[in-house]
Amino acid sequence: MQRWPVLLFLAWVCFLFFAGIGLFMSGFLLTRIELASSSSCSDPLVPPPWERQSLPPGSCWAPQRFAKAVLVIIDALSFEFAHFNPAKASPLPYENKLSFLHRLATSQPRHARLYRFRADPPTATMQRIKGLTTGSLPTFIDVGSNFATYAIQEDNLLAQLVQNGRRVVFMGDDTWEGLFPKKFFRSYFFPSFNVKDLHTVDDGILQHLYPTVDSGEWDLLIAHFLGVDHCGHKHGPDHPEMAKKLTQMNEMLRSLVDHLGNDTLLLVAGDHGMTETGDHGGDSEKEVNAALFVYSKTPLFGTSPPEEPEAIPQVNLVPTVALLLGVPIPYSNIGEVMAELFSGDGDAVSTALQQLSVYHINAKQVDRFLHSYSLVAQDLPAEQLQRLQELFSGAMEEHTQLLAQVQGETLVPPELESRLGSLISRFQLYLREARAVCAQSWARFHPLRMVGGCTLIAASCLLCYVASELAASSGSFYRSCLLYPLLWGLVVAVLLGLAHAFTQEGLDLLLVLSWAAAASQLGFFWHWWGQYPKRARLVGSQPPLATVSLRQRLRAWLRLAFPMGILLFRCGAMFSDSFVVAEARVAPFLLASLVMLLVGKLHWDGRLTVPEGPKQQLLGFSYRREIWYLLCLVAMFLVCVRLSGFFHQCREEIPQCRPSLFLSPLASLRNTRAKNLFYLLCVALLAGLVYAVRSWLRHYGNLNSSDPLVLFVRWCFPLVVLCIACYWAVASSADDSLGKLQELVQVAVVAFPWAVYGLASVGLLLLLCNPMTVFAKDTRESAGSIVTPYLGVPSSEVDFLHVIPQIYKRMQESQKSRLERGSCKATVAAYGLGSVYSAALVIALTLLGFLLMLLHSERLSLAFLLLFLEAFVLLHIHTRAKGLAGDAEPFSVPWYAVISWLLAASQFFYSTGHQPIFPAIHWNAAFVGFHLDHSTNLLPAVLVGANTFASHILFAVGCPLLLLWPFVCEMPSSQRKKPKKEPQEELQEVEEHMMEMRLRESPEKFSTALLQLGLKYLFVLGTQLLACVCAAMILRRHLMVWKVFAPKFLFESLGFMVSSICLLLGISLVMRVDCAVSTWFSQLQLR
Repeated sequence: MQRWPVLLFLAWVCFLFFAGIGLFMSGFLLTRIELASSSSCSDPLVPPPWERQSLPPGSCWAPQRFAKAVLVIIDALSFEFAHFNPAKASPLPYENKLSFLHRLATSQPRHARLYRFRADPPTATMQRIKGLTTGSLPTFIDVGSNFATYAIQEDNLLAQLVQNGRRVVFMGDDTWEGLFPKKFFRSYFFPSFNVKDLHTVDDGILQHLYPTVDSGEWDLLIAHFLGVDHCGHKHGPDHPEMAKKLTQMNEMLRSLVDHLGNDTLLLVAGDHGMTETGDHGGDSEKEVNAALFVYSKTPLFGTSPPEEPEAIPQVNLVPTVALLLGVPIPYSNIGEVMAELFSGDGDAVSTALQQLSVYHINAKQVDRFLHSYSLVAQDLPAEQLQRLQELFSGAMEEHTQLLAQVQGETLVPPELESRLGSLISRFQLYLREARAVCAQSWARFHPLRMVGGCTLIAASCLLCYVASELAASSGSFYRSCLLYPLLWGLVVAVLLGLAHAFTQEGLDLLLVLSWAAAASQLGFFWHWWGQYPKRARLVGSQPPLATVSLRQRLRAWLRLAFPMGILLFRCGAMFSDSFVVAEARVAPFLLASLVMLLVGKLHWDGRLTVPEGPKQQLLGFSYRREIWYLLCLVAMFLVCVRLSGFFHQCREEIPQCRPSLFLSPLASLRNTRAKNLFYLLCVALLAGLVYAVRSWLRHYGNLNSSDPLVLFVRWCFPLVVLCIACYWAVASSADDSLGKLQELVQVAVVAFPWAVYGLASVGLLLLLCNPMTVFAKDTRESAGSIVTPYLGVPSSEVDFLHVIPQIYKRMQESQKSRLERGSCKATVAAYGLGSVYSAALVIALTLLGFLLMLLHSERLSLAFLLLFLEAFVLLHIHTRAKGLAGDAEPFSVPWYAVISWLLAASQFFYSTGHQPIFPAIHWNAAFVGFHLDHSTNLLPAVLVGANTFASHILFAVGCPLLLLWPFVCEMPSSQRKKPKKEPQEELQEVEEHMMEMRLRESPEKFSTALLQLGLKYLFVLGTQLLACVCAAMILRRHLMVWKVFAPKFLFESLGFMVSSICLLLGISLVMRVDCAVSTWFSQLQLR
């Protein structure tokens, strides 16, 4: 068996796809250009002050209105949380809890005001921090670095304060430490990633907040609370814990106001909102609708607040705070000042003049940024820049004329007030249109890279299809189709590297790898086209068309058309946002349709009807049994598909959808009886899974030996179930109901998952070291002495009573062996050898299933049990359908089986509570077995990735079962009743039932079959990926691109990478078993 060439070829094909994904992603998800320029007090943005007006000391660009400011960020503070509605008699847990804000706003309307604080998507914490400090718009791809932050290089509010000698003190979320290194005069960072921890960050802030405020050793104090956000992730907003946390924030604000001085501005803001399930990251109304509360002990506003709170973009906070504190506005800001905060205590005209002054500064700063940005980038449309320039020039001309008239005192107050209001409106229009132009244009694409990536992926799909058809017909396949293309790619990579070295330009590794991948693809197709004649390329191994009847040709076409039609329909649906949104229902429908079409095709081919004539008496009963068995399997499969729909997550695009109750953990259930019943059901079904696996292994003889792996399956599988059950028990208990046992529970919550991790790792290690689950029994006639209870020769009649029965028994067994086996004496009986490959995969899948179920909430274990049951039924349907179809190629897996297997993987991606959107990611998985924060980002990324792509992992690792299962079950044709044969024929009949050992009779066909199966799997995966790539590229200016198509592309790309790697691991395990079997046979021959 050629093991390494198969793995190398599949790994090379995966590399081709990875290169295409990387190249396309670099063109589709480019970040905008960040300017290195920064603002300073010496910038000529402000015209010389008119008569009797000058900047006070310590001010820059505008008079400093406040000496200090406190920015309290309550993570995920939605507007609904901050808004107070006295009319509600029975508010929800998140409503009417911040009553202190309402009291300040109503009792001191000129000192306090509440705003709707509109966040720009993506609503992840790091992107919102960037927006709140730079005044710019983070791009979509930045969401990927939400938990792997890097320092902000752009000019920002903190940098301006430090540059102008101000002291910035921070306490709270440690995300700020990576974004603003060495920017804080004093800092108190606390770990932020553990979303199950509601109190560590908040309690740490409260410990330092009031002493720091009273010390006065600060100019800007930032306190970033995380408890509300973590409570939403853990429990959701509609939970008593949320009421407790918001009440704590209310008391904190009440105490904080008492410690503030008259020269201090208080800002209470939420960085984003929260969905009904407590998540965020997207752009739904609930996610972008945060709250902002402004308060000062000195009057701030000149007018009464509006009836409905005003909605302002979050970037507007940056220029407002900068000018209020007397520092320059950050260079890349595109926000608009909140002019009402510059009203002062004068009359209407003086108030309008102050507001006009800050608008003028703001407009000149934005115009300078747009001019600088347009010089280094061309992603802002020229015609829109021209329109913005006309708006700015017109407003500036009127501003100059109006100032001249004000200095000359030629305008009466009513006319002056009207002119000032009109000019302010013109500046507002310019600033808002400038922000809109940037928001629309900063999806900066690189068309050539996008087309190149799409071409690489399409060529890789074609290569998979051609190679899968070619592998079986070529003796020199690996040399011509693997070695030569690899040499082509290597030569191109070396030439590009030398060219970069001689030109001394920066080496773009992604481009080098992409060119190398393209060259290797070209080499493959070149050798394929040149080595094989045209006729062979066109018709392959099929018989000439003249010798094939029309019905046969139609059947051959339909054999491929049905599954490929389903695949093409699924790919075409990727171009419709409605289908992508509803894919949780589309994937099961297509899977069920494919299975029903398979049954219909068998009926159309006459495979389900009882044959007429003489053969009916011989084979009729067997056919009828097979047909009914197949129909029962199909019915069971449809039930599984239907039941899987009870575990779906909802998207906000479907407002009538309600998320499944099974998605929430047992700890969220308030009914103790229901919690206990669900717990017992989950544990019972988990134990049932172990029982079913062990029964299957025992049935095929794979649990008879005393090897370490077999002993592990016997004793450690139940132990793993016990550890998972104990973890579920302690994790589902209420935090405040354990009393003195709380510390013990905290230890158990960490210890039990680690026990599962350890046991599963040991099991996988044993599987890798010795995957044989075969029990060999030596049945040769022994020449040794017979066992007796005495020493020496028999000396009495009693002694002979021990010897004679044993001699007779041995003679009887020897005679029986000769009668049954003829002249061929049995030497060794091997139990479990016929299913040795499948047994290893089943054990591996069970261990992976334990790990993945541990990373999900307790009730989703029911979905995993459905997954295993549906996969088992699919394998049997595939086996029965192949037997009924009379497939003459036992080493080939049909396309319908591969496509249905992958559709099932997509189905259970949704049926394990996932959606291809960022708010649906289960971040809790990163802390299963970890009580404190992680020291690195790699481990939580692996845990969250395993949780998200659990179905991809299981179906990819189990893909070789599509090839092995028909051999395990024996083809139905070999199980039919046959007439009585002579002893020699009976010997051949016994030898025919070799199950998976048939694969070892033709090792070359076995390796080719694994290669073909892997290529078919990658072809179907790649075709789906190609559809997502094309949809994202063609619809990149679509209204729903960042909400639907871009997330779908990212999830599909990650899913492809996970599936392809796990496919290689599954095939590698089969080859490891084959190597162990070869060693076992070698040792057997030496006996």
